[in-house]
Amino acid sequence: MDKFYSGLKKLGLECSGKQINQFLTFYEMLIEKNKVMNLTAITEFEDVVEKHFLDSLSLTETINLNQRLRVLDLGTGAGFPGIPLKIAFPELEIVLMDSLNKRILFLKEVLNELELSDITAIHGRAEEMAVKAEYRETFDLCISRAVANLSSLSEYCIPFVKIGGTFVSYKSGEIEDEVVQSKKAISVLGGKIVKVQKFTLPDTDVSRSLVQIRKQKRTPKSYPRKSGTPTRNPIR
Repeated sequence: MDKFYSGLKKLGLECSGKQINQFLTFYEMLIEKNKVMNLTAITEFEDVVEKHFLDSLSLTETINLNQRLRVLDLGTGAGFPGIPLKIAFPELEIVLMDSLNKRILFLKEVLNELELSDITAIHGRAEEMAVKAEYRETFDLCISRAVANLSSLSEYCIPFVKIGGTFVSYKSGEIEDEVVQSKKAISVLGGKIVKVQKFTLPDTDVSRSLVQIRKQKRTPKSYPRKSGTPTRNPIR
């Protein structure tokens, strides 16, 4: 727990006893479900604190989260970064979206157990959900820790962001080439890279980059393209 408290402090965060208990309950549920379902390869408490909890919360390095925002966590997987962010910033309105229904069913159990409100878990693929009126260009902020090329990930995420809103991609430290290669795709989709925030996670040597993209104009209706195309054939 010392590492967790130290990491929170270095991120400028304070959590109440209730919030800490929510993190601990989330950890316990994650590890228990992981015995029967592949949610994460990271299971030791200290590693989960470092590589899931603090990593998720590192968004505070580049975005002011002390405000009412409608947030989409796309490709949330086991609930990262969305659930840690909701615990630490209860005022956020969050939608967790993932293409695997088994994960969504687990996340619904977590949300119920933690008694979190204004957060929902939705099963769906980005290509299908981004054309629906209730989701397209309705979010102040879209975030994703998904392991995908930035060009492809931008095509999945930017259509959900309203004009003036932001998409932040969690990336490992060295991403200069990937950023350069993604600029055309981001521009076509209506966005512009405004910041690449580089840092190491508190008390670790884990390097991290947060790529912050501002939505400047509407995404053309032809994007995102049909299933699998953004991954196989990124916009260049």
